[in-house]
Amino acid sequence: MSSYTFTASRVSGDGNAVFPDEIIIDDEEETVTHRKPKIIGCKETQIRIGAIASIHVDKHILFADIAIETRGGREIVARGFTRDDADQIKRLLSF
Repeated sequence: MSSYTFTASRVSGDGNAVFPDEIIIDDEEETVTHRKPKIIGCKETQIRIGAIASIHVDKHILFADIAIETRGGREIVARGFTRDDADQIKRLLSF
């Protein structure tokens, strides 16, 4: 099994210059984690891949934002990924 880590671009704006968003997909644990580092610690949201209801990719000129919604109504929104990374995240999480 494998794990994939995607880090948003620091030049994308959206507060990523110092603390870029991360999406971690763990095939073994069957989870997707959104990590938003802060000055002290980080905010982390983890959901089971089986609970994903939809994935939306909002592509801009250079970068893309990703919204992952669960069947229970929770949402993960991560901003500032390359368009290729956003496409790969969507591909990995599509079922």
